[in-house]
Amino acid sequence: MNYFIDHCTNDSAADFIVLASGLGGHASFWKPQIKFLQQYFHVLSYDQEGCHASDSLLDEQYSFQHLAQQVFNILDQEKITKFHFIGHAIGAFIGTELALLCEQELQSQPQFKQILSLTSINAWNELDPHTAKCFEARIHLLKSAGAEAYVRAQALFLYPPAWISQFINEITQAENQQLLAFPPIHNVLTRIKTAVDFEIHHLHREALEYVALHFIGNEDDFLVPVQKTRDLQQSLGHGTMNILAHGAHASTVTQSDLINRTLFEFYKSHNFIE
Repeated sequence: MNYFIDHCTNDSAADFIVLASGLGGHASFWKPQIKFLQQYFHVLSYDQEGCHASDSLLDEQYSFQHLAQQVFNILDQEKITKFHFIGHAIGAFIGTELALLCEQELQSQPQFKQILSLTSINAWNELDPHTAKCFEARIHLLKSAGAEAYVRAQALFLYPPAWISQFINEITQAENQQLLAFPPIHNVLTRIKTAVDFEIHHLHREALEYVALHFIGNEDDFLVPVQKTRDLQQSLGHGTMNILAHGAHASTVTQSDLINRTLFEFYKSHNFIE
């Protein structure tokens, strides 16, 4: 598991912030945010297990609890005791499971690890029927037509139509690179199944009761209806919500400046940064 630390440019004593991407699983997804966040935090980003061509096949035990434990181990290794967390889509599920692990550790070792805030971008509390249909279509493409059809279609689920029209050359280049390093099909299907099966439950709500929560949704998200952001906030019981008009599912890429400002305003309002 590869991980990367970009240290804060302004304060060596700054808190850490952990970035977890969605189904793609790569740290590079956060490139538009890292330089911005570095002004205020040490930034830890990482590649999730099962997302590289060279990765071994995922087993039946693959779960978000397992993925959260891997992040927990990185925090151990780097001696990080308190941190913020931003998760895009299924990355937010890793954050909720990580909060459970931190709570369990705090019960036996006070002040061992503390999650200070969790920001969820275009995630859900339980799968929406529309999102299920989107995943079914992607699974069918992958199984029947192969990796190239799957990769070439994914922009339709991630980006606004006008953005695709404007940046088609860059999208095509990124797709070509992704195909060169496409993970085993078994791993992609396993990760989709894990995402489909995940639900927020009362233990997540209890673990996050005193954590600053931030929910970002996009009105034009084709993959995850914006109502699911509201449902997630309701399931967890509290938190700040920002609904953005444009940007679609991958608004971190298509509206990176707006996402960065939205993150800044949240952290400033909670006195996490000056």
